[in-house]
Parts: sequence; structure tokens; C-alpha cells
Amino acid sequence: MREIVRPTAIDGTVAAPPSKSVMLRIAAAALLAEGGRTEILNPSRCEDARSGLRVAAALGAEVQSTPESVRITGSLAPRDPVLDCGESALCLRMFTAVAALSPRELTLTGTGSLLRRPTTDVERPLAGLGARCRTAGGLPPVTVAGPLRGGEVEVDGSQSSQFLSGLLLALPRAPRDSTLHVRNLASRPYVDLTLALLAECGIRVEREGHRRFFIPGGQEYRAGRRRVEGDWSAAAFLLVLGALGGRILVTGLDPASVQGDRLVLQALVAAGAGVEIRPEGVEVTRGDLRAFAFDVTDVPDLLPPLAALACHCRGETVLFGVSRVRRKECDRAEAVAAELTGLGARIEVRGDAMRITGGALAGGTARSHGDHRVAMAVAAAAVAARGPVAVEGAEHVSKSYPGFFRDLARVGGTVPVSPAGSGA
Repeated sequence: MREIVRPTAIDGTVAAPPSKSVMLRIAAAALLAEGGRTEILNPSRCEDARSGLRVAAALGAEVQSTPESVRITGSLAPRDPVLDCGESALCLRMFTAVAALSPRELTLTGTGSLLRRPTTDVERPLAGLGARCRTAGGLPPVTVAGPLRGGEVEVDGSQSSQFLSGLLLALPRAPRDSTLHVRNLASRPYVDLTLALLAECGIRVEREGHRRFFIPGGQEYRAGRRRVEGDWSAAAFLLVLGALGGRILVTGLDPASVQGDRLVLQALVAAGAGVEIRPEGVEVTRGDLRAFAFDVTDVPDLLPPLAALACHCRGETVLFGVSRVRRKECDRAEAVAAELTGLGARIEVRGDAMRITGGALAGGTARSHGDHRVAMAVAAAAVAARGPVAVEGAEHVSKSYPGFFRDLARVGGTVPVSPAGSGA
């Protein structure tokens, strides 16, 4: 699918989409609340969220969806030996640990780019905790057989924090206490997101920073009503639209959220945009944009929107930590650099840094590389370009933000919205 984004003034109000990261964690916790019913308010309907609900149902949960909410009755009693995670890496890595609680042999697989994403970090810890695990040479599919009993293991967090989140969710249900020694942890805010949910569910975890976690076994999850907060990762693109195109008010965001991507506000301020936290939402207005420096090591999803912003900032912007985005749906650093360069940007990726020299973009055609965040990045950059930008593969925004192009049109973006781009 192709969407055309033309240079335009941005002015309007948009509700942030629900966080898929929060949604998937709540779904896993609801599955583990044996016999309890969890009602998820403001649920995410993106592709990754649907994958998580599908896996929770295959693992034994009863899932009922209404227009207003999703209700999950917890039960870990697998119905299907194959768990389809779609293209969601969080779904696969997190539910690998949860599935290992079952004595039944289960295989977690997926489609597309997920089958090329490394899973070498899961085998050794699961073996040390009492389960069996094998991968396809360090790649999906992943086959596990429990039961996970607990114990003391070392976890490598350098690839991703997603598997650690899975262990933190699963191990309270193991019969024995567990201690996790974590090294080289990346994306720490996402672990904090998991810990916040665990506390809400009545689960106790003791920790020393992000290096050591002690999880008592034999705990019970508390079901209840859980509301999915707005997604700062997706909202970052909306906030950048305001900085580049005029003004935007994004509602549904919690400035005190533990989501790490709220740090986009710091980058916007550093770049000279106007940022105001109001009772009704976060407002960003265009300013005299200047170059800035920002480290995306712990918040890798911010690289695409900040790269789009930097293309229109005076001077040379430096984004550090770009190695963290090379194993996403694509090599996101190279894809963002290539597509923005094709529109007229001056970008150099060297080592762990991306350097962007600001200047007017000419417009043209850009590919999404099958990556939702690349598609949104080039669309955001296009509103301040000299000419229109055709976004090829725009349908991939449905992975995290199905309504992105609809919302862009709502605030002034001259985008012909097709059915595939009009989801909620």
C-alpha cells in the first residue's frame, strides 16, 4: 500500500494509541491469574496485540473481546502445541518463558522478519531453571518443555530485555524461589514497565538495581481491571509532527509513566520545539529547530522519529546507541538512513552513532522495509519537506499503530486514507 504525504501545516488534537508493550504484559499476567478474570480497558488492537491475545488463548486463557474491552480468564492449560506470535518479538520472547511453566512441549513461531531475529539468549537460562529449550540455530522457532521450577541463573540482557520480562512474569508461578543475575541489560525502562505491572498484580520481586532480581516462588496473580495507557513510542511520531508542522496536542499520555520513550520530550526541548504538559494532554509547537544530541541505547524506538526531526534541525545532530536498532524488523539504522537520504537528507552512520546534518528535504519515494517505525518516520519528515513523499509499504504501520495515517490526515496531513490505513 502507498500513502502520499504532502508538505503541510499541522494543527489539531489526537489521542495516543494504547501501548502495545503494556497490552502484551497485561495479557500475560491475566493468563497467569489462575481462575481470575481480568478486564483490559482501552485495549490495543494492533497486530502485535492480537498476536499476544492469540498466544494467551492457545496457552489456555479464555479471551473475550468487546468494542470497549478485552476480558481474559486465566488458565495455563495449553490447547495447541504451536503458538503463533506473528511478527512480535516481545510476544515470542516473553511467552517463551511463560510457556515453559507447562510440562507440555510447545513451539513458539511466527512470520516474516521474526524468524530472522536471534533467540540465543533464552536456551541456557531456561535449562538452568528446570525447563528444556531448543532453537533453530539461535533463531525461531523456539521449542520449550517444562515445568519451570525456579533456581539461580545468569541472564544476558545485551540483545533485548524482553526475555527477562518474560522470566519476571513466569517465575512467580514456579514452585521454587529464583534469583536472576543480569548482565549488559539494554532497554531498562521496559523492565521497569514489567515490574510496575507485577506490583499491581500483587507479585513480589526484590532487586538490586537492574543487576539482580529475587523472585519468590509459589505466588498467585491478582486479576482485576487494568487500563492500557497511551503509547509513548507511537506518540513520539505525533509529537514530532507538531514540532515540524505547527502544533499538535496528544491526549492519553501519562507524563509520569515508566515508559522510557517519554524521554522524547527531552529531545524535543533540546531541539528547540515548544513543549507544554497540559491537563488535557501534551502539546508540542514548532520552534527554531536546532541540532541536538541524544542516546537511544535504552529507548531504541525513538531513533526513527528523532531522525525525522533532525533532518529539519539547523546543524549536525548526533544520535548515539544506533546498534540497538539493527536487529528489529529490519536493520532499522540503515533503513532510516537510506530512506531519509533518498529524500534529500545528509546522514552518516558510523560505529554506534548516526550523524544527521539538517536541511530541507526534497521529497520523493521512500520504502518502509516492512518496518512500521520506518514508515512513520518518513511520513513525519515529509510534512516539512519541499515536495510530496510517497510511502511504499505504508500498511506495515498496523503492527503497532493501525490508525497512524488516519490521524495524520486528521491534524492536517494531506493523505489519501485507504481502507488498510484506517484502522483504530
